[in-house]
Amino acid sequence: MTGPTVLMVAEKPSLAKSLAWILSNHSATSRPSRSKSCTVHEYSGDFMGQQAQFKFTSVMGHVMSLDFLPQYNNWERTPPRELFDAETEKKDANPKAHVREALRSEGKGVDYLVLWLDCDREGENICFEVMDIVLPVMNRSVRGQTVFRAKFSAITEKDIKAAMRTLVAPNENESLAVDARQELDLRMGCAFTRFQTRFFQTFTPERYWTIDLQLEHDSGFLRAQWERVRVFDQELGRVFTNRVQEASSARVVSVSEKEKKKPRPNALNTVELMRVCSAGLGMGPQYAMAIAERLYMQGYISYPRTETTAYPENFDLVSVLKEQQNSPNWGKEVKELLAGAMVQPKGGKDVGDHPPITPMRVAQESDLGGDDWRVYDLVTRHFIATLSPDCKYLTTTIVLDAGGEVFTIQGSRTLSPGFTAVMHWVGSAEQQTVPSLPEGATLRIKSATLSDLISLMEKHGIGTDASIPVHINNICERNYVQIQAGRTLVPTNLGIVMIHGYKTIDPDLCLPTMRAAVEKQLDLIAKGQAPFDDVLAHFKLLFQRKFEFFEAFISNMDQLFEVTFTPLKSTGKQLSRCGKCNRYMKYVSAKPQRLYCPTCDETFALPQGGKIVLYKELRCPLDKFELLMFTTGTTGRAYPLCPYCYNNPPFEDMDKASGCNDCTHPTCEHSLIQLGVTQCECGGQLVLDASSKPKWRLCCNRCNIVIRLFENAHSIKITKTPCEACGAMEVDVEFNKTKNPLKDGTLTRQGCIFCHEDLAPLVELAHAQRMRSRGRGRGRGRGRGRGRRMPKGKEAQLANYFV
Repeated sequence: MTGPTVLMVAEKPSLAKSLAWILSNHSATSRPSRSKSCTVHEYSGDFMGQQAQFKFTSVMGHVMSLDFLPQYNNWERTPPRELFDAETEKKDANPKAHVREALRSEGKGVDYLVLWLDCDREGENICFEVMDIVLPVMNRSVRGQTVFRAKFSAITEKDIKAAMRTLVAPNENESLAVDARQELDLRMGCAFTRFQTRFFQTFTPERYWTIDLQLEHDSGFLRAQWERVRVFDQELGRVFTNRVQEASSARVVSVSEKEKKKPRPNALNTVELMRVCSAGLGMGPQYAMAIAERLYMQGYISYPRTETTAYPENFDLVSVLKEQQNSPNWGKEVKELLAGAMVQPKGGKDVGDHPPITPMRVAQESDLGGDDWRVYDLVTRHFIATLSPDCKYLTTTIVLDAGGEVFTIQGSRTLSPGFTAVMHWVGSAEQQTVPSLPEGATLRIKSATLSDLISLMEKHGIGTDASIPVHINNICERNYVQIQAGRTLVPTNLGIVMIHGYKTIDPDLCLPTMRAAVEKQLDLIAKGQAPFDDVLAHFKLLFQRKFEFFEAFISNMDQLFEVTFTPLKSTGKQLSRCGKCNRYMKYVSAKPQRLYCPTCDETFALPQGGKIVLYKELRCPLDKFELLMFTTGTTGRAYPLCPYCYNNPPFEDMDKASGCNDCTHPTCEHSLIQLGVTQCECGGQLVLDASSKPKWRLCCNRCNIVIRLFENAHSIKITKTPCEACGAMEVDVEFNKTKNPLKDGTLTRQGCIFCHEDLAPLVELAHAQRMRSRGRGRGRGRGRGRGRRMPKGKEAQLANYFV
C-alpha cells in the first residue's frame, strides 16, 4: 500500500527549490510543471509518521487579483460613483504564467496540502488563494486536517525542519484583512482615479525642495516651518539644509501672542444645512433634505427650505431655547445661556422667505435614532451656537534662527470655548501645543532633512511592507513625486496642487490619519476582533460619501490647477468687470472658455459651444458683475448671464450653469420671471430674447426650440396677464410705423402670440442652429431647422407645435 501524497507550495520558484533541497536532505529531483515558470521538486520522506511522496512547487506572488466585472471596466459607460457598489470577481493575476492550471494539475488527488507562503498577511492571503484552487481536486477520503501552514523566519536547515515539525492551520482572519484592503483600494482608487483622469488634463510638473526641521524640547519634539517655504533649485536647497544641519541648535528670536476670535455662526439656512451634512455627516444633499423634511413633518424642526440667515425681529428666541433646557445632551449649555450668557445673534441676511431652520421641540436619540437624530442634533446645536458667545483662543508664534535660516513654530490655546462647547466639531485651528519659551532660548536640533516617505508611511501606519512600494511606484508613475539623487522623493508641482486641492475639498483625503484608521480596523479583522463584513461595509459607505462630496466640489481643485498651470495672467483679453474688485476680468477663449479675474485670482466657468460678448455694460443686481451675452449665432439661441450666478446659483430653484433666462429674481429685467412666456414641451421655459431686436424671438432655456416673433417691431414687453385660452403670458407689441403688419393701421397690440387673431399669424416656429459634429460623414443637413407658420385661432396652443 503506497503512502500519502503531499503537495507543498512556496511563494517563489527559488524558495521552493531551496526548501525542497533542505527537506529532502539534498535528494529532490526536478521536473517541469504545466506552468513554465514554476518547477516541481519531488522526493520521499516522513509525514505524520508515514512514508509519503512529496511534490514541492510554487506560485509567483498572488495567484488571483480582484477586479470589477467586465461591464464596469468601460470608463465612459460606468460613472465612477457606481464603482462603490459594483460587483467584483477574482481573476487570474498572471494568466500567461498558467500558475493556476499548474496548481490544479499538481493538486489533483493529493492527500495533504502544506503552504510555505511568506509569513505575513499577504502570504496568508495567498495561502487561501492556493486553497481555493487545490482543495476541490484533492482526495476527499482523507479524514482530519488536510491543509497545513508552515511558519518560518529564516531559510536555514534548522528553521525549515523545525517549521515542518510544527505545522499549524492557516489564519483566515489575516487573509480576510487583506481581502478587505484590496476591495477598499480597488473601489476608492478606481473611482477617484477615473473621475480625476476624465476631469483634468495632463499638466507639466515643476520640482521644488523644502527643509523639514524637528527640534527637541522637554515636552516633546516640535516641528518648525521654513520661512522660505520651498526653493526650486536642488543645489540651493542643499546649501540651506547644510547650514541648518551644521547648527547644533536653534535660537528663539521672538515670541508673539495674539488673542483671536472664532465668531459664532449665522442662523441656519438650507445651503448651510446641506453643506454641513455633507462635510460633517457624510450625507448627500438630497438624502439630508429628505431627512430634514421628515423631521419638519414630525414637528421637530422648522421648515427646512429657506435662504434666510437672520432671525425675524419678532422671533421668540428665548422660548425656543427654553424648550431645550432639560435635554441630557445640551441642557447644561442652554441653562447657562438662559442664566445670562446668551448673546444677540449675528445679523445674517433676510431674503424675505421662511425663517432660519430651528428646533421646534426637544428630542432624544431614542426618539429618532440613526441619521434622523444626527440631523436633528446638528440643527439644534447650531441654533444654540447662534446664541452663544464667540470662541476665544490665543495664538503663539515663535520665530527661530537655525544656521542663518528662519523658521517658525505656531500653536494655539483655547481661552474661552464659547459656542464651540455645543458645536464641538468646530474649534480653534488644530496646531501643535507650543511650550513657553523666552527670547534667546535655544532648542537642540533633532534633524533637518528632506522627509523620507517610507519612514513617514510606516510611522503613520499606511500600507504594509508589501504595499508601500506599490504606493510609491504609483505616485512616481503618476508624476506626483520624482526620485532624486540619494533616492530622495521630491513632490512635483502636480503633486503639490493635488494635495492642496484635496485639502481644499476634504482634508481627510490627504491626511495619513485616514489611511491609518483603515489599517487599524484591518488589524482588528486580522485579530478576529471585528467582523469582516461590518468593517468593509463601514469604510465602503464612508469612502462613497467622501467621493460624492469630492465630486460635488471638484471645481475648487479645478481652479487651483488653472491658476498654477495655465498662464492666465498673460493670456486672454479684457472683457467685463468683476463685481468684487470692480476691475476688468479677462476672457480666455481657449477651450474651455472662461473668465479670469487677475485681481481676485478667481476663475469663472462659461457656457461652451458659442460666442461670449459683453451685454450693454449692464450689471447683475445681486452681485454687481457685468452681464455677458452667450449666443450660437443669428439663427441660434442667445441669452444673457451673470458669470458669478452662473457658477454660484443665488436661488434654490436655479441650477448651476444657468443664465438669466433661468433666474427667478422677482424684479430683475433680465430674469425668467420678467421675460418668460410659457412652458416648452421639453419642460423648459420659452423666454424673450431681449437682445434679438429687430428680429425678435423666444428661445427655450433648455432645448433648441426658437419662436420667431414680429420682425421689425419697435418694442415687445411681456405682461403679467395670462391668456385665458392657453395660459401663456400676453405680450404688448409696438410695431414700426413704416413696416406695420396690422391692417387697421394702429401700431400696438396686446394679446397672446399663439391665440390672438392678429399676432398668431406673425409667429413662426424654428429650431436653433446646432453646433456641427466633427465626425466624418456627420453634420450635413443638421443645421437650421425649417420654420413652420403657426395656425390661426385660439385652438393654437403651444403644445400643438411640437407634435
